[in-house]
Amino acid sequence: MTNNILEKRKIIDTEAPNKSTGIINGQSSNILNWDDVRYSWAYPKYKTMLSNFWTPFEINMSKDIKQFPQLSEVEQEAFLKIIGLLALLDSIQSDYAIKAADYLTDSSLNALMIMLAQQEVIHNHSYSYVLSSIVPKSQQDEVFEFWRTEETLRKRNDFVTDGYHAFAENPTPENFLRSIIYDVILEGLFFYSGFAFFYNLARNQKMVATSTMINYINRDEQIHVGLFEKIFKEVLNEHPELNTKELEEFAIETFREAANLEIEWGREVIGQKIDGITLQELEQYIQYMANKRCNQIGFGRQVFPEAPIKNPMRWIVAYQEVDLGKTDFFEQKSRQYTKTTDANGFDDL
Repeated sequence: MTNNILEKRKIIDTEAPNKSTGIINGQSSNILNWDDVRYSWAYPKYKTMLSNFWTPFEINMSKDIKQFPQLSEVEQEAFLKIIGLLALLDSIQSDYAIKAADYLTDSSLNALMIMLAQQEVIHNHSYSYVLSSIVPKSQQDEVFEFWRTEETLRKRNDFVTDGYHAFAENPTPENFLRSIIYDVILEGLFFYSGFAFFYNLARNQKMVATSTMINYINRDEQIHVGLFEKIFKEVLNEHPELNTKELEEFAIETFREAANLEIEWGREVIGQKIDGITLQELEQYIQYMANKRCNQIGFGRQVFPEAPIKNPMRWIVAYQEVDLGKTDFFEQKSRQYTKTTDANGFDDL
């Protein structure tokens, strides 16, 4: 049986083997030997995350600087509000990853969490980098305060942070699994109307540099969702008593509530105001993504049974999968990123 409270991984345990005995409440010396780890998928994930390293400084913002004042007032407002949303979500992600890592009694998974947290720091820096390029410091500061002042934004942010707090304050195995569901929502659902907005700008040759950066963030988030999917399933595999009907019902209802919050946000920020995105297709896209993520962690496409089986915004795929070769789709700049495959995070987006 699983202990009621998760035990933190020790900095070093001289009595334990190097290869961990379990994903939670296991034993491990905490000495990492990548050739002797418990989970065969950990090292491929490490290589993928390592090969995808990037920094905001690689992105030339000169064209975006000139284009931002030429955007419509509606586009500018949506641009800044969505950046404010992403900045808040990625800010808390690095902290959550470290808190989750404390209770993973496997040194290889701890290493992956550290890499994930570092990537979230880079994501957060990228939003500052974009804003500092296109608006004055006073307006940048306003954007980073949106999480306090925008009611719809606060509702959806509180939805995730309350779930994280429950785990941080009471680290039971059940709360850990629930926190992973919130993580998949944050990284695999709550970003997606915002991503759609930026990709829509790009297909109209607007703010292409920002959209390129968003693509790199999108790719990282796909990998993060895949990593937490693996952890979620391994916990249930090693502790089947935790795989309850109650957990399944919680997952379905939580994804449904999250999707409705995302739709409400999309209706307010994008609505029928942005050329190229209709509210109907955006709602269907969010429902499709909620089903997809719920299915990804093992509970089927039960969130919205009537939602489309295939992505209703197929045009997005071309903008999300820019690094299929060695050049960027947007800027034709030579890169050496790994080709995207199912194994490193891109599936049927």
